[in-house]
Amino acid sequence: MTADPPAPVPRSSWVALAVLILGVSMALLDTTIVNVALPTIRTSLDASEGTLSWIISGYALAYGLALIPAGRVGDRVGHKWVFVVGLAGFTLASLWCGTASGATELILARVVQGLCGGIFFPAVNALIQLMFTGRTRGKAFAVMGAAIGFSTALGPIVGGLLIEAFGEQEGWRSIFFVNLPFGVIAVAAAVVLLPRIVVGGRSRGVDLFGLLLVTVALVAVLVPLIEGEDAGWPWWTWTSLAGGLLLLVAFAFWERRVAARDGSPLVPPRLFAHAAFTGGVILALVYFAAFTSIFFTISIFWQAGLGHSALASGLVSVPFAIGSIVGASQSERLTHRLGRRVLVIGTGMVAVSLVSVWLVLWLVPTGDLNHWHLAAPLLVGGLGSGLFIAPNAQFIVATVDRRDAGAASGVIGTMQRVGSAAGIAVVGSVLFGSLVVPPGRPTPEVVADAFGHAATLAMGTSAALAVAAFALVFALPRQVQPAR
Repeated sequence: MTADPPAPVPRSSWVALAVLILGVSMALLDTTIVNVALPTIRTSLDASEGTLSWIISGYALAYGLALIPAGRVGDRVGHKWVFVVGLAGFTLASLWCGTASGATELILARVVQGLCGGIFFPAVNALIQLMFTGRTRGKAFAVMGAAIGFSTALGPIVGGLLIEAFGEQEGWRSIFFVNLPFGVIAVAAAVVLLPRIVVGGRSRGVDLFGLLLVTVALVAVLVPLIEGEDAGWPWWTWTSLAGGLLLLVAFAFWERRVAARDGSPLVPPRLFAHAAFTGGVILALVYFAAFTSIFFTISIFWQAGLGHSALASGLVSVPFAIGSIVGASQSERLTHRLGRRVLVIGTGMVAVSLVSVWLVLWLVPTGDLNHWHLAAPLLVGGLGSGLFIAPNAQFIVATVDRRDAGAASGVIGTMQRVGSAAGIAVVGSVLFGSLVVPPGRPTPEVVADAFGHAATLAMGTSAALAVAAFALVFALPRQVQPAR
């Protein structure tokens, strides 16, 4: 007897996937669209350098910390309603960001926005797993990967266009208001179109104390990284760093204790019994620290240093956006053909790209620099990033037992976002810490040279992280496990 062919995926599943992708695109667009608005936010709200870093890092950190508990809640009550609640909160938080009257209020609104993004994102992966099977599941994840690469790379362009249209002083508010119509449409469509699926099995609680420990630990580490340079590195910054590291150790011991009592730890310790998984988690952390930080540096340098418009700053990223779309669209096909080599190629291209950008900033006189100097390196980086971002989680999950795949996916997503937050904190500290503009009324040339020197050091930091990510990719298995 021959096996029956797999049942075709109903059309409603693909329509539901479109709704999920709309939500994902909003959340990922907001990770980069703000970069191009940072110089105008700085002027409009009289914001400090630390505030600019918090606007990006606060969003990423809150996003990452919400992923694992949100996934657990979705398993218990159904992922559809977690998606709807999170996306509705994200849309309202976008309105709050756009109406913020001061820098502190904007940071708080961004944290809430990131928290809501982290609430609804796990539901996307879970629903794709439940709605699709076999090769169609791989195709669905490839479509989502392409959307992630596209929206992340498109952010600076969209931000530049909006600020150009609505003005340099208050135009930054439009980058948040643009979420409102799409958010309303996506929430309404999700209520009608998403299937209500509740995963069976024993319901397990969320490790709230573990979540509190790791949250306080990461904040304790990030605060001095962001504020330390501006404050002159006083004693409290070193105390906070040491305390944060000790709390991370305490978190590890707590998770082991919860697991020993047959509880439900936030991060199951048995995952790290696999050396390859540990290397993969560090890879996710390091790669996203490098990848997210490059447009933070370029946007501030291009506008505050060289005096270009927000639109001109956004257009610098066009080659990266094009490369990212092309790379992501080919990632699934190349993964089946090349296995792990697609990640080796992707991270290698990103490393070459960032090293090349660093060399351009170092060797080309600041007064002669234009976007054409960065076009080819950023195109190469976009291609590599598109190849890496879509399939990387599959390879890292493949290092653990199948029964731990869900927990491993949550840990990877969290580390990607924590890497983004840490990357901005470290690179921002290097950028602003090395920025020395003479007092008085310096000429535009002097300002440009000062920002050029600082941007070169900051980009060198991002390049070093990208090279480290390339080295770490060899810890992953050569092939992913076939989809179940």
